Order: sequence, then C-alpha cells, then structure tokens
Amino acid sequence: MLDLDARIDSTLFSAGRGTRELYERYSAFMDRFYVGRWKRWVFIEPLSEAATLGLGGLILLLALAVPAFRETADEDWLKKSDLAVTFLDRYGNPIGSRGIKHNDSIPLEDFPDVLIKATLATEDRRFYDHFGIDIAGTLRALVTNAQAGGVRQGGSSITQQLAKNLFLSNERTIERKINEAFLAIWLETRLTKNEILKLYLDRAYMGGGTFGVDGAAHFYFNKSARDVNLAEAAMLAGLFKAPTKYAPHINLPAARARANVVLDNLVDAGFMTEGQVFGARRNPASVVDRRDENSPNYYLDWAFDEMRKLVDTFPKSYNERVFVVRTAIDMNVQRAAEEAIENQLRQFGRDYHATQAATVVADLDGGVRAMVGGRDYGASQFNRATDAYRQPGSSFKPYVYTTALLNGFTPKSIVVDGPVCIGNWCPQNYGHSYSGPVTLTQALTHSINVIPVKLSIALGGKAPNPAKVGRAKIVEVARRFGIKAPLPDTPSLPIGADEVTVLEHAVAYATFPNRGKAVTPHAILEVRTGAGDLVWRYDRDGPKPRQAIPANIAAEMAEMMSHVVSEGTARRAALDGIPTAGKTGTTNNYRDAWFVGYTGNFTCAVWYGNDDYSPTNRMTGGSLPAQTWHDIMLAAHQGVEIRELPGVGMGTKLPQSPSAALLASHGAAPKLPDIRPPPVLTKRGADVLVRVERMLDDAARAADESAKPTKPVSSTSAAYTESFASALPGVSATASKN
Repeated sequence: MLDLDARIDSTLFSAGRGTRELYERYSAFMDRFYVGRWKRWVFIEPLSEAATLGLGGLILLLALAVPAFRETADEDWLKKSDLAVTFLDRYGNPIGSRGIKHNDSIPLEDFPDVLIKATLATEDRRFYDHFGIDIAGTLRALVTNAQAGGVRQGGSSITQQLAKNLFLSNERTIERKINEAFLAIWLETRLTKNEILKLYLDRAYMGGGTFGVDGAAHFYFNKSARDVNLAEAAMLAGLFKAPTKYAPHINLPAARARANVVLDNLVDAGFMTEGQVFGARRNPASVVDRRDENSPNYYLDWAFDEMRKLVDTFPKSYNERVFVVRTAIDMNVQRAAEEAIENQLRQFGRDYHATQAATVVADLDGGVRAMVGGRDYGASQFNRATDAYRQPGSSFKPYVYTTALLNGFTPKSIVVDGPVCIGNWCPQNYGHSYSGPVTLTQALTHSINVIPVKLSIALGGKAPNPAKVGRAKIVEVARRFGIKAPLPDTPSLPIGADEVTVLEHAVAYATFPNRGKAVTPHAILEVRTGAGDLVWRYDRDGPKPRQAIPANIAAEMAEMMSHVVSEGTARRAALDGIPTAGKTGTTNNYRDAWFVGYTGNFTCAVWYGNDDYSPTNRMTGGSLPAQTWHDIMLAAHQGVEIRELPGVGMGTKLPQSPSAALLASHGAAPKLPDIRPPPVLTKRGADVLVRVERMLDDAARAADESAKPTKPVSSTSAAYTESFASALPGVSATASKN
C-alpha cells in the first residue's frame, strides 16, 4: 500500500511539473506574436471581437435554422404538395378536382418566352443572380414600403415564395419569414435555378381553385399555357401577388389593371420595349365566362383538406399521389341548398341586414351531403361552414338539457323560470319576462334562457362552486357529441355564448336520431388510385359510431325538440308528414341566427349573419334560418324513404290552408309540394309586369278620351284582360273572364 501511494504521488507530481513546463514553453512561443500599443487596438482587439460575435451569430443562426430544416426531414419533401385528386359525387359522377399533377406538367422550355419574362419582371428580376435571397430587392422593398407607409412592394424572391408554397403556411409572422429565408437557401443548394422556376410555375395558387400557370390558363382562357399570348401571359403573371383579388373571372377590370402593371414591369426591366407591349395594352386578355358554372367549391376545398390528412396516415412506403375519391355529396341537395340561401338573401337579406349564410346537410352516419360555406365562392373562399366559429345561441341548449336528463331530470321536471344571477351576470329571457314554474319541455320549446342557467347550477350539486362544476359536465357531454371547439368556461356557456362551427354543430345533432350514437363528419366515402385500385373505404377503415348517451335519453330529447318545430320558435321548419325536431338560436344583438334540426334521415344546420360581426336587423333563428332549413330538407327528402324518428314517430300531416281545403272540397287534383326555394322575380316576369303596366296606362288614357267611358272602358278592359291572360303561361282568356 505504501508503494502504491508513493507511485500515485510521484505520477501526480510529474504530471503537474510537465504541464507547467508545457505551458511555459507555449507562453514563450506566443510571446513572439505579441502586439502592443496602437497596433493592438487597431487590429487585434477588433478581430477578436469580430470572431467572438461571429461565433455567437453562427450559433444563433443554427438555432433559428433548426425549425426550418425540420420541414425538410421528410425524404419525399418534393411531393408534399404534389397531390392530384379527382372528386366524384356519391353516385360516381365527376364534380371537380383539386391539387397538382407534377409528373404531367409542361417542361420549362415549352412555356412561352413572354410568360417567363413577365413572371421574372414582376416577381424576381434578379432571380438568376442571387443565392435564394435578393438582398438588394429586399432593401429596396423596405425603403419603398417605409416611404409609402404600408406594404406596396414585396421583398420575397421566387425561391422564398416556392419555399413557402412547399413547406410553410401563409401566416404573416417573423418566424415564418425566418424559416422561409433558410429554406430558400436550402432549396438553392438542392435544385438548379430552372428547376426552382419550374416548380414555382407549377405550384403557385392562381385563383379559382387552380394551381400552376397551365391549370390557370385552361381555367381562365380555355387553352394550354403553351399557347398564351402576351396579354394573357401578363394577366397570369399578375395573379401571383394576390390571386383572389385579381382573379379575372371575379374582377376583370382589376385583373386587366394588374396586367397593365406587369407590362410596365417588362419595359422597366428591359425585357421588352414599349412598342412590343403596345398591342397587349390596346387589346387586353378576355377570359372564359365561369359565372354559370356551379361546382361545389366549398365542399371540394374541405374534402381536399380531409384527403391530405388521410394520405398522411398511409404507410411511408406508399408513393401514389394521384387519386379518385368518391364523396358523400348529393348534387341535387347541394344545388337546393345553394339556391335556398341565395334566394333568401336576395329577397330578405337587405331587410334583415344579413349578408352571409352557411349550411351543412349530413347523413346520420356523418357523411356530408351538402355544404355551403358562403354566398359567393368567387368573392370569398373562406369557408364559413368549417372555419368560422360563431356563437350558437339557444341552439346549444340541447346539450344542456341532455346533461340534465343524464343527471336525474326528466322532460316533465319542473323548474321555476325566475331571476337568477351568477356573480354580477344575470341572464334575461327574450321578452324580459318570466313564466314561473315550467317543465323542461316547455322551457326548451319556448327557448327560455333562465332555465339552462339554473340547470347548470343544479348539476353542480353541493360543490363549493356548483355552477362551474355544472358547466364542466355540460362541456363533457358536448365533447361526447363531437363538439371540438374550445368551449371556454364562462357563466353564459349554457345559453350558447361559446363559439362552434356549423359543421360540428350539424353532425353533433345526429346523435339524437342515431339513438345516442355520435358520428364523425366526413366527405370521403372511398379512395381509389388513378388505376382504379381500392385504397381506403369509410365503412371499412373509417371511425366507427360511438355511444355518447343512452338511447332512451336521445329519444326523450328528440321528443322534447319536436315541440320546438310543432308549437315553438321553429314552426317555419315543419315538414308535412316528416317527423322533425330541432332548435333555433339567436345571439346577443342578433349577430347570429341559427336553426339546427334533424329527421329520421338527415341532420342540417343553417346559420345567417355577417362576416364583420355586425348585428342583423332583429333576425331570429325562427325566421330565415328555419325557412331555409325547411326548403333544403324538403328537397333532400324527395324520393327518399321516410324513416321513423326515435321518440317522435312518423310525424303528422300539417293543417291544410283554406285555399287547399277549398280545392279539395271541389275534387281538384292534389298539388305536389314545390320543393324549390321561394322564387325570385325573373326577367320574363319583369317583362310581363311592364307589359301589364303599359296596358293599364293605355286603358286609362282610352277611358279619359272617350265621351262615354262605360262601354269603351269595359271593352278595353276585356281586351286587355284577354291580352294579359295570353301573356301568362297556363291561363286562358276564358278563365280570366270567369
């Protein structure tokens, strides 16, 4: 042990002495390079600081680059957006397509020279000179925007824009711009300039649901991008900046003005002379009229998003990118929904100060048969049925009443309609009055606000904060139904102050006619490859229904909600001979108006309001929403076997109107129900009214000029009556006299 201790001590002593000698030799060697006095402060210290700051900057750049390079981790990054989908309706008929088919794109050398020049002159004049980021162009854009006090010129190069299209979203954040810059440099190291330009021309969104200049050329000009002339090329190049704003099928004057700016850019960049672009200025491009096309674009956008998420679940080894997808849409119901909304807004939108609406019609298995995300897809591609969160108002109350039934209440339970407060918040009923003791069925039928709030308190039992505990139970039940919206805990949650989407709300209501089973909203029924091979099928591979509430509770709720339609706030929604149940909803200041209802066959939600959240003119859920729901569902049930609604039965015939009863008493043939929405005044109808007005004016002048007005007036009136009768289809002169 002594020998071992001596060896350790000797080794440590020798190592320390050797280290000291080595340091002394190193110091003596470095002293040869010592710089003092003014040379030290002029050369050495700045270089040292630059090295230190440079190392810190490199570490910072690496930290910032990590999130960007994570986007490139997928080996299939070049095909991430390269998904081509052809959509069919539920019966197998083509209804549209989405995505890009890169493998079939036009080679870069086949694009017209004027199209390439117009794109470079407008988007990135120094494209072939920079390394992915145009420093000079970015600084120039910053100066221009600072002088203008707003965004007047973009600083992103074509490579940066391609990086955004391939990997990032359109959100305007500093983080996105940093990632965009790193990804642009990364793309420059992986692809040639021509490959980058080719991808940009193929992947950019060009408005009208089209991607790439070739798809846009076919959509706007009905020709290949190979064949566009200078005026058309300038219009296409002008779409890169704001495709929605400058889409020529929406706003042709704006598109032509933007094309003129592109022609200016061609001259300023030196690519063409003023004489060469003069003809394109004098003869601007004309586009194909797409106003009469009725493609379900809101539905297709949503179905394409669903398809992209579905493809991500396929095995990594699966490389197929071209698909044919059969959806749940029924184009007859889709057209009826679009026409019903447009007709209602055209006739009554101005009176009610309502400018937008949305609706979803779904099967009881969650398959969406129709979707309208707004009044005009061309004017706004924002889907109000899937992306807009709006307060549901009283249409949220069925979740509250369901929670009450699950916790010991019954439809006949008595609750006193009287004042109640939670802290400083005291809810009021619609008429600012109280009804005293009422049953839950009566409270739901007449949409009493106080009762759901009292129920939320009662559901909390003896907890220290019963209202909060009760609201937590309500949210939990709504989650079981399929509501995924945030639903923050607020005292007004029981009366629909938290926001939901039309899609979630519509399909959640399917739980009631489904005997308590909740389903998932979906568009896709079947996915096949371009060669026809089956890849995925909803009934085999999709999520299965889940028992959200007991069947008897669902039946009791359906019976309660049927009174809303038969004798409550939604009588306009009643369907003759078809069992119907639902709930209206109206929010504070009449900002949102809803009706969500269902039959034994379908469920449907209708919302009316304004994008800027401005209030409507006292529109309630029982007005336009209920009427629109009636018109849509009447069309949806044509030719369909009417199913029994659990808890309600098979429905009842509505009372006949006096005119219908009179016709029946005279043995007239019964008139089939008109499934179309309320008609609007057509051009032919307007012409007939003008002719009638002229006839009446002529008759009045003839009466004034006649010395004996009785006979001329009668003969003239008879003549014009016959003439007016002949102008209307299906009316004879004899019948008009009688």
